[in-house]
Amino acid sequence: MFEHENLDAPEHKKRRGGLAGVRASFLTGLVVIAPIGLTVWLIWTVIGWVDGFVLPFVPDKYHPENLLGIDLRGVGVIFFLLFTLFVGWIAKGLIGRSLILWGESLVDRMPVVRSIYNGLKQIAETVLAQSETSFDQACLVEYPRKGVWAIAFVSTTAKGEVNRRIPRDEALISVFLPTTPNPTSGFLLFVPKSEVIMLDMSVEDAAKLVISAGLVYPSDKPEDALKAVEEAAKAIAK
Repeated sequence: MFEHENLDAPEHKKRRGGLAGVRASFLTGLVVIAPIGLTVWLIWTVIGWVDGFVLPFVPDKYHPENLLGIDLRGVGVIFFLLFTLFVGWIAKGLIGRSLILWGESLVDRMPVVRSIYNGLKQIAETVLAQSETSFDQACLVEYPRKGVWAIAFVSTTAKGEVNRRIPRDEALISVFLPTTPNPTSGFLLFVPKSEVIMLDMSVEDAAKLVISAGLVYPSDKPEDALKAVEEAAKAIAK
Protein backbone atom coordinates (compact mmCIF):
# COMPACT_ATOMS: atom_id res chain seq x y z
CA MET A 1 0.00 0.00 0.00
CA PHE A 2 2.68 2.46 1.04
CA GLU A 3 4.89 1.33 -1.83
CA HIS A 4 2.10 2.12 -4.30
CA GLU A 5 1.79 5.67 -2.89
CA ASN A 6 5.54 6.24 -3.28
CA LEU A 7 5.38 5.18 -6.94
CA ASP A 8 2.56 7.63 -7.63
CA ALA A 9 4.24 10.57 -5.89
CA PRO A 10 6.62 11.55 -8.74
CA GLU A 11 3.78 11.37 -11.27
CA HIS A 12 1.63 13.57 -9.03
CA LYS A 13 4.46 16.10 -8.75
CA LYS A 14 4.90 16.10 -12.53
CA ARG A 15 1.22 16.72 -13.06
CA ARG A 16 1.23 19.51 -10.50
CA GLY A 17 4.35 21.06 -12.05
CA GLY A 18 2.77 20.92 -15.49
CA LEU A 19 -0.36 22.68 -14.29
CA ALA A 20 1.74 25.36 -12.58
CA GLY A 21 3.65 25.90 -15.84
CA VAL A 22 0.43 26.25 -17.83
CA ARG A 23 -0.94 28.71 -15.29
CA ALA A 24 2.28 30.75 -15.34
CA SER A 25 2.23 30.84 -19.16
CA PHE A 26 -1.41 31.94 -19.13
CA LEU A 27 -0.70 34.73 -16.64
CA THR A 28 2.34 35.85 -18.65
CA GLY A 29 0.24 35.99 -21.81
CA LEU A 30 -2.47 37.86 -19.96
CA VAL A 31 0.02 40.46 -18.72
CA VAL A 32 1.24 40.97 -22.32
CA ILE A 33 -2.18 40.96 -24.02
CA ALA A 34 -4.20 42.95 -21.44
CA PRO A 35 -2.48 46.34 -22.00
CA ILE A 36 -2.75 45.96 -25.79
CA GLY A 37 -6.41 44.94 -25.63
CA LEU A 38 -7.32 47.70 -23.19
CA THR A 39 -5.50 50.30 -25.30
CA VAL A 40 -7.29 49.23 -28.48
CA TRP A 41 -10.63 49.12 -26.66
CA LEU A 42 -10.09 52.57 -25.14
CA ILE A 43 -9.13 54.14 -28.49
CA TRP A 44 -12.09 52.46 -30.22
CA THR A 45 -14.47 53.65 -27.49
CA VAL A 46 -13.18 57.25 -27.57
CA ILE A 47 -13.48 57.36 -31.38
CA GLY A 48 -17.06 56.08 -31.15
CA TRP A 49 -17.88 58.64 -28.46
CA VAL A 50 -16.48 61.51 -30.56
CA ASP A 51 -18.39 60.25 -33.63
CA GLY A 52 -21.61 60.08 -31.64
CA PHE A 53 -21.14 63.64 -30.40
CA VAL A 54 -19.92 65.28 -33.65
CA LEU A 55 -21.86 63.55 -36.44
CA PRO A 56 -25.29 64.91 -35.37
CA PHE A 57 -23.93 68.39 -36.23
CA VAL A 58 -22.74 67.25 -39.67
CA PRO A 59 -25.20 67.36 -42.62
CA ASP A 60 -26.66 63.94 -43.44
CA LYS A 61 -25.18 63.88 -46.94
CA TYR A 62 -21.66 63.89 -45.44
CA HIS A 63 -22.32 60.94 -43.12
CA PRO A 64 -20.21 57.90 -44.12
CA GLU A 65 -23.24 55.60 -44.57
CA ASN A 66 -24.77 58.06 -47.04
CA LEU A 67 -21.53 59.16 -48.73
CA LEU A 68 -19.72 55.81 -48.92
CA GLY A 69 -22.50 53.34 -48.23
CA ILE A 70 -20.78 51.93 -45.11
CA ASP A 71 -20.75 52.87 -41.44
CA LEU A 72 -17.14 54.03 -41.09
CA ARG A 73 -15.96 54.89 -37.58
CA GLY A 74 -13.62 57.85 -37.18
CA VAL A 75 -15.23 60.32 -39.60
CA GLY A 76 -16.50 62.36 -36.67
CA VAL A 77 -12.94 62.57 -35.32
CA ILE A 78 -11.75 63.96 -38.68
CA PHE A 79 -14.50 66.61 -38.66
CA PHE A 80 -13.63 67.48 -35.06
CA LEU A 81 -9.93 67.93 -35.90
CA LEU A 82 -10.73 70.10 -38.93
CA PHE A 83 -13.16 72.21 -36.89
CA THR A 84 -10.60 72.61 -34.09
CA LEU A 85 -7.92 73.71 -36.56
CA PHE A 86 -10.34 76.23 -38.08
CA VAL A 87 -11.29 77.66 -34.66
CA GLY A 88 -7.60 77.90 -33.69
CA TRP A 89 -6.79 79.71 -36.91
CA ILE A 90 -9.64 82.16 -36.36
CA ALA A 91 -8.68 82.70 -32.69
CA LYS A 92 -5.18 83.81 -33.69
CA GLY A 93 -6.53 86.76 -35.65
CA LEU A 94 -7.70 90.11 -34.34
CA ILE A 95 -11.36 89.37 -35.03
CA GLY A 96 -11.15 85.99 -33.32
CA ARG A 97 -9.52 87.43 -30.21
CA SER A 98 -12.16 90.16 -30.07
CA LEU A 99 -14.95 87.58 -30.28
CA ILE A 100 -13.36 85.50 -27.53
CA LEU A 101 -13.01 88.52 -25.22
CA TRP A 102 -16.62 89.50 -25.92
CA GLY A 103 -17.84 85.96 -25.20
CA GLU A 104 -15.84 85.72 -21.97
CA SER A 105 -17.24 89.06 -20.83
CA LEU A 106 -20.75 87.62 -21.25
CA VAL A 107 -19.81 84.46 -19.36
CA ASP A 108 -18.39 86.52 -16.47
CA ARG A 109 -21.88 87.91 -15.86
CA MET A 110 -23.35 84.43 -15.27
CA PRO A 111 -22.52 83.22 -11.73
CA VAL A 112 -22.75 79.41 -12.15
CA VAL A 113 -21.60 79.31 -15.78
CA ARG A 114 -18.68 81.59 -14.93
CA SER A 115 -17.34 79.20 -12.28
CA ILE A 116 -17.63 76.15 -14.55
CA TYR A 117 -16.06 77.91 -17.54
CA ASN A 118 -13.13 79.37 -15.59
CA GLY A 119 -12.41 76.03 -13.93
CA LEU A 120 -12.42 74.13 -17.22
CA LYS A 121 -10.32 76.83 -18.87
CA GLN A 122 -7.67 76.61 -16.15
CA ILE A 123 -7.53 72.82 -16.47
CA ALA A 124 -7.21 73.02 -20.25
CA GLU A 125 -4.45 75.63 -20.06
CA THR A 126 -2.56 73.58 -17.46
CA VAL A 127 -2.76 70.34 -19.42
CA LEU A 128 -2.29 71.63 -22.97
CA ALA A 129 -0.18 74.78 -22.69
CA GLN A 130 3.58 74.37 -23.03
CA SER A 131 4.80 76.39 -20.06
CA GLU A 132 6.95 76.08 -16.98
CA THR A 133 4.19 74.15 -15.23
CA SER A 134 4.74 71.09 -17.44
CA PHE A 135 6.56 68.16 -15.85
CA ASP A 136 10.18 68.27 -16.98
CA GLN A 137 11.97 66.14 -14.39
CA ALA A 138 11.37 63.05 -12.25
CA CYS A 139 12.39 62.92 -8.61
CA LEU A 140 12.21 60.90 -5.39
CA VAL A 141 10.43 62.11 -2.26
CA GLU A 142 9.90 60.46 1.12
CA TYR A 143 6.22 59.49 1.16
CA PRO A 144 4.07 58.52 3.04
CA ARG A 145 6.67 58.53 5.83
CA LYS A 146 10.38 58.92 6.45
CA GLY A 147 12.42 56.09 5.02
CA VAL A 148 9.87 55.20 2.32
CA TRP A 149 10.56 56.70 -1.10
CA ALA A 150 8.16 57.36 -3.97
CA ILE A 151 8.60 58.61 -7.53
CA ALA A 152 7.18 62.07 -8.25
CA PHE A 153 7.33 64.69 -11.01
CA VAL A 154 8.64 68.20 -10.44
CA SER A 155 5.98 70.79 -11.25
CA THR A 156 7.32 74.21 -10.31
CA THR A 157 8.50 76.28 -7.37
CA ALA A 158 5.90 77.15 -4.75
CA LYS A 159 4.30 80.53 -5.37
CA GLY A 160 1.69 82.92 -4.02
CA GLU A 161 -0.08 82.35 -0.72
CA VAL A 162 1.12 78.76 -0.45
CA ASN A 163 4.73 79.93 -0.55
CA ARG A 164 4.04 82.62 2.05
CA ARG A 165 2.02 80.53 4.49
CA ILE A 166 4.16 77.39 4.78
CA PRO A 167 6.80 77.87 7.52
CA ARG A 168 10.24 76.77 6.33
CA ASP A 169 13.86 77.88 6.11
CA GLU A 170 14.43 77.08 2.43
CA ALA A 171 12.76 77.12 -0.96
CA LEU A 172 9.77 74.87 -1.60
CA ILE A 173 8.97 73.07 -4.82
CA SER A 174 5.66 71.53 -5.80
CA VAL A 175 5.73 67.92 -6.99
CA PHE A 176 3.05 65.63 -8.35
CA LEU A 177 3.12 62.15 -6.85
CA PRO A 178 1.28 59.72 -9.18
CA THR A 179 -0.56 56.56 -8.13
CA THR A 180 0.02 53.05 -9.50
CA PRO A 181 -1.02 51.84 -12.04
CA ASN A 182 -2.96 54.98 -13.04
CA PRO A 183 -0.50 57.91 -13.08
CA THR A 184 -3.18 60.44 -14.03
CA SER A 185 -4.35 60.52 -10.40
CA GLY A 186 -2.16 61.35 -7.43
CA PHE A 187 -1.22 63.95 -4.84
CA LEU A 188 0.16 67.48 -5.01
CA LEU A 189 2.94 67.90 -2.44
CA PHE A 190 4.95 70.97 -1.43
CA VAL A 191 8.38 69.73 -0.38
CA PRO A 192 11.59 71.51 0.72
CA LYS A 193 14.10 71.40 -2.11
CA SER A 194 16.75 69.69 0.04
CA GLU A 195 14.39 66.74 0.64
CA VAL A 196 13.91 66.03 -3.06
CA ILE A 197 16.29 63.76 -4.97
CA MET A 198 16.38 64.59 -8.67
CA LEU A 199 16.59 61.64 -11.07
CA ASP A 200 18.44 61.38 -14.36
CA MET A 201 15.69 59.25 -15.95
CA SER A 202 13.18 60.99 -18.18
CA VAL A 203 9.59 61.69 -17.19
CA GLU A 204 8.44 59.02 -19.68
CA ASP A 205 10.71 56.38 -18.14
CA ALA A 206 9.56 57.30 -14.65
CA ALA A 207 5.93 57.03 -15.78
CA LYS A 208 6.63 53.54 -17.19
CA LEU A 209 8.13 52.55 -13.85
CA VAL A 210 5.02 53.75 -12.02
CA ILE A 211 2.56 52.14 -14.46
CA SER A 212 4.37 48.77 -14.39
CA ALA A 213 4.44 48.78 -10.55
CA GLY A 214 8.22 48.57 -10.57
CA LEU A 215 8.54 45.75 -13.13
CA VAL A 216 10.04 47.82 -15.97
CA TYR A 217 13.08 49.96 -15.16
CA PRO A 218 14.56 52.49 -17.61
CA SER A 219 17.76 50.48 -18.02
CA ASP A 220 15.86 47.29 -18.86
CA LYS A 221 16.15 45.89 -22.36
CA PRO A 222 12.94 44.51 -23.93
CA GLU A 223 14.01 40.94 -23.17
CA ASP A 224 14.78 41.87 -19.56
CA ALA A 225 11.37 43.49 -19.18
CA LEU A 226 9.67 40.37 -20.57
CA LYS A 227 11.71 38.21 -18.22
CA ALA A 228 10.56 40.35 -15.28
CA VAL A 229 6.96 39.91 -16.36
CA GLU A 230 7.42 36.13 -16.61
CA GLU A 231 8.99 35.98 -13.16
CA ALA A 232 6.12 38.01 -11.71
CA ALA A 233 3.59 35.67 -13.37
CA LYS A 234 5.38 32.62 -11.94
CA ALA A 235 5.34 34.19 -8.48
CA ILE A 236 1.59 34.78 -8.78
CA ALA A 237 1.07 31.20 -9.98
CA LYS A 238 2.75 29.84 -6.87
